[in-house]
Amino acid sequence: MTSTQYCIIGGGIVGLATALELTERDSGARIVLMEKEGDYGLHQTGHNSGVIHAGIYYQPGSLKARLCREGAEATKRFCTESGIPFETCGKLLVATSATEMERMEALVGRAEANDIAFERISAERLRDIEPAISGLGALLIRATGIVDYRRICLAMAERLQARGVVLMRNTRASAIREDETGVTVTTDGGETIRAARLVACAGLQSDRVARLAGLDATHQIVPFRGEYYTLPPERSAIVKHLIYPIPDPDLPFLGIHLTRTINGRVTVGPNAVLGFSREGYAKGSVSPADVASMAGFGGFWTMARRNMRSGLSEFRNSISRRRYLEECRKYCPSLTLDDLREPGAGIRAQAILADGTLVHDFLFLDSPRMLHVCNAPSPAATSAMPIARMIVDKVAAVA
Repeated sequence: MTSTQYCIIGGGIVGLATALELTERDSGARIVLMEKEGDYGLHQTGHNSGVIHAGIYYQPGSLKARLCREGAEATKRFCTESGIPFETCGKLLVATSATEMERMEALVGRAEANDIAFERISAERLRDIEPAISGLGALLIRATGIVDYRRICLAMAERLQARGVVLMRNTRASAIREDETGVTVTTDGGETIRAARLVACAGLQSDRVARLAGLDATHQIVPFRGEYYTLPPERSAIVKHLIYPIPDPDLPFLGIHLTRTINGRVTVGPNAVLGFSREGYAKGSVSPADVASMAGFGGFWTMARRNMRSGLSEFRNSISRRRYLEECRKYCPSLTLDDLREPGAGIRAQAILADGTLVHDFLFLDSPRMLHVCNAPSPAATSAMPIARMIVDKVAAVA
């Protein structure tokens, strides 16, 4: 049996950042971090868009707004310290209709309230700075950046190992039992870990890990696929900034956008379509177990009825490259079907309550010796380091 102060389940960026924060506060802390995969950040962290968000979308004064601003600064600082390349290339939110111009003004108010520097861009100036982009106007958010979050994860793991943290890859929790003095975790390899405290940052499997630990998880994780295409190398200079549409406030996702990546390519997407496998990234992936758990959850059906119209639209975009292209051509009319190459997908862990409510905020489940992070909302990668501080604050408050 391995005895430790803290056991962390999950080697995505939030789990790694939490372990790092624990070592920052107590250099002698004994920590075991378990990751079921063979490497770190292979799911939500490694399949996101690689954007360092500035935080313009979030309600002024909200926790998400504060964590995003702090997280963007912390991410760039960590990259500088670790020699990880990043670029503050800026983002243009492009309005292509009168309705979107009105919505853009609402975003101006949020930017001002959240103390985010921005610049209004006229249609004429937009053509000057981004000749391939068309719109009635835009907002330029200069602080937005791009990075490879998996490289951040690997750098975090190196720091943790140097600080004596026990990193266990290819290790899945098969049983979790809490008693009056601690938590016992049995692994799928038959090992036993005895910890004073357990923190679970299990992402796409967070509800299942919470139930495995005996907690009353009344929510469920439903996977949403964000499908995208990569432009051919000869089109990689099509934009200098990230190009986003003005989001529809009635929808939970940001819409199809052009994203520069730190490796020099440009992606188009993502959409947001219901997934049938929590960890199946290939088109058409289906997990019978994941489908069965969704079908047996009443909150899923309530959510589906409420969002039928937008869900069908996203599904049509998923099966039709031509429809997908038309969404992009609203602001980048020169794109062609032949430009949509190298399809890929990320999967977002969307927590849904029993009444069908989509959870857009943090969701924690705890007990005297455990804290389960059941929902860490977008942009969790950008905000991972201040989220980790919040998690450790919670752990410390009841230690």
